[in-house]
Amino acid sequence: MDFPVDVALAELVPQLPTGPRWWYEVKLDGHRTVLWRLAETVRLQARSGRDVTTPWMDLAVAGMALPPGVVLDGEAVVVVDGQVSFEDAQARAASSPARSRELAARHPALLIVWDVLSLPTGDVRGRPYEERRVLMLDMVAGLLGGCADGGEPHAARPERGPAP
Repeated sequence: MDFPVDVALAELVPQLPTGPRWWYEVKLDGHRTVLWRLAETVRLQARSGRDVTTPWMDLAVAGMALPPGVVLDGEAVVVVDGQVSFEDAQARAASSPARSRELAARHPALLIVWDVLSLPTGDVRGRPYEERRVLMLDMVAGLLGGCADGGEPHAARPERGPAP
């Protein structure tokens, strides 16, 4: 898989589809981010394909805990006073390197991951979503106790919303 990768995008539809193979995710106000764990570093990619490692360096540092070859698709968010803040994510994305370090010290970013695109064994995009979902949850389960709050990852379930 080569940098940058095309990401799947949501589409506006008049009615939500139903059926056993549809999964729903919470819409978060952040920045679409693909995390690439390379042999010696981490690289972050915006939806546009642009490299955004510098403003989200705290995510890159955290991503070093992943094994090389992992590529995760998700949303970089900033939480302020218990709420996801799009304004703070925008400020971070548009900041200089010095300013982004200052903003990260005040409000560290979180990467909300919803898909795995590659593992150390290679590209997994051709596998069914249900299989990739299990692989993704296995990959992130050991990171920082699994979640920023020290809990376990919360997975969406087909047609039922977030898992308890």
